[in-house]
Amino acid sequence: PYAPARGPETERRRRRGLQIAAGVLASLALVFVLFLLLFDWNMLRGPVSRFASAQTGRQIAITGDLEVRPWSLKPAAAFNGVVVDDPEWAGEGKTAQVERLTVQMELLPLLRGHRILTRLEVRHPDVRLLRAADGRHTWDFSKDDKPSGEPLELPLIRRFVIEEGELRFDDRQRDLTFSGTISAQEEAGGAQGFRLAGDGRLNGEPFRLRVGGGPLINIDPGDPYPFDAEVRAGATRITAKGALPEPFDLGRFHLDLTAVGPDLADLYRLTGLALPNTPPYELKGRLVREGRVYSLDDLGGRLGDSDIRGDLRVDTREERPFLHADLRSRRLDFDDLATLFGGAPATGVGETASQGQQAVARQMQVNARIFPDSPLQVERIRAMDAELSYRAEAIEAPHLPLRGADLHLTLDKGLLNADRVVFSLPQGDFSGAIQLDARQDVPVTTMDMRLSGARLEQLIPVQSGGAQPLRGDLVGRVQLRGRGLSVHDTMSTADGEVVVVIPQGEVREAFAELLGVNVVKGLGLLLSGDQSQVPIRCAVGHFRARNGVLRSNQIVFDTEPVLGHGEGRIDLGRERMSVRIDGEAKEPRLIRLMAPVTVSGPLRKPSLGVEAGGAIAPGGLA
Repeated sequence: PYAPARGPETERRRRRGLQIAAGVLASLALVFVLFLLLFDWNMLRGPVSRFASAQTGRQIAITGDLEVRPWSLKPAAAFNGVVVDDPEWAGEGKTAQVERLTVQMELLPLLRGHRILTRLEVRHPDVRLLRAADGRHTWDFSKDDKPSGEPLELPLIRRFVIEEGELRFDDRQRDLTFSGTISAQEEAGGAQGFRLAGDGRLNGEPFRLRVGGGPLINIDPGDPYPFDAEVRAGATRITAKGALPEPFDLGRFHLDLTAVGPDLADLYRLTGLALPNTPPYELKGRLVREGRVYSLDDLGGRLGDSDIRGDLRVDTREERPFLHADLRSRRLDFDDLATLFGGAPATGVGETASQGQQAVARQMQVNARIFPDSPLQVERIRAMDAELSYRAEAIEAPHLPLRGADLHLTLDKGLLNADRVVFSLPQGDFSGAIQLDARQDVPVTTMDMRLSGARLEQLIPVQSGGAQPLRGDLVGRVQLRGRGLSVHDTMSTADGEVVVVIPQGEVREAFAELLGVNVVKGLGLLLSGDQSQVPIRCAVGHFRARNGVLRSNQIVFDTEPVLGHGEGRIDLGRERMSVRIDGEAKEPRLIRLMAPVTVSGPLRKPSLGVEAGGAIAPGGLA
């Protein structure tokens, strides 16, 4: 069927109706525009402040004018005098005070799920951040007291400006303070692009931050945003070049970085990781962040005079960060290990040491000390967990015949267990376990190390007349337990025992005769260059430790011509020793001087001598 034809009157009524409807809509639109133009937006300051306070769980206020431009596909708002209070647990301070905050957003991208800010401008912000000793921090805006720890994800920003910002940071968990300025702007000209800068003092030392990237105006939500950064904190310098796969999700990024500094332990202030003390370092690697997991791959570089390479992974999803590291060295300079215990590496020509470590070395040299007294920072050890594997293919140690090293340790809630500590020798090894319990106020260190399958002539490479006067098997064991914040304190309180045994071997007859002491035969053999050897039937040195003092329980040196007995005392606290060995000839001698052999003085450099004052020369020839 067909619709009836419309008459002229009907058409006129339809057009008139449309005209009335259009007039009504235009009037409503005009009223709405006039409302927006004439409305006092300051009436919304209270509701906006209360809404923001309810969402964040803390007091937020707008003390100045609220300016709004809503009649656009890119509406904008300016908040004058924004004040953000600290959470209740932090007291009555202010987290932030901003003179003017301007925000402009694009509406159409919201239909595709993209948040894009056309403009974000912050004028004269004064920001004061606090992290408490228990880990709570004032920049966490979750409603409960437990920090969320989730990475910051910002909307895409096409223009970001910070004018004359001031920043103060008090980190009581890491014992860190910062005071300085921060600014951000879009530069024009040949160096066009985004630049963020921070300058100040970190724990009293100069601090500098520079971050740069491409022009923000050209950012696309689907394209990675490249950036570079430089951080200088005292003598530590870190440079990086990388990208954000999704601008500006700070929970995901990758970058190639270089770190140079005097001591890896200094990075605790920047990373929160309790890294060990080291000589000056230069490291490179690729850092990747995926949420709360950081991976440092293809790590390589130098620690002091030792090379280092491997991979690191840090997981921050639990209460304490967990560090997993697999590291190795082609060549380890043995003296670099001294820094691990608060000491200093070698400081001679061609050696690498920081100015602070050189000062420590000079002080230890003046005091003839071996055990350093630098205090252990137990709060750092308690702040993280770890598992570390390390292997050294070769070791450079001029005075020790070390070939390689193998180490595995775990750190769990302040308990450090080095369950595998192995130093390989040309024959045999020195191996065992060491435990550091830092869960209590004064740490307790326990060590159980064994020397097995070793050779005397390799550990004591003495030469006489082009030959080695001592040869034989050598075994031993060190069991000590002490309390203290430093190695020196621990050794000063150590209890336990030390045993060294030569089950069989040979000694040059001349030295055995002199221990007797048969002056005529012993000196004659030495002067003639006679290399005759006599068997070492057994040699034992057994010391018991009590409160840092080792006292000999048994010292015996048994050879075919001579039987030696000794006594001794080694004070680990004062780092001095006094050992006396008397030789008794098994056969009658024409001339026999009963002059004990002594080893005495500082452990760092003891003196070998003969107790001449007690010598007795029997016989008419004497």
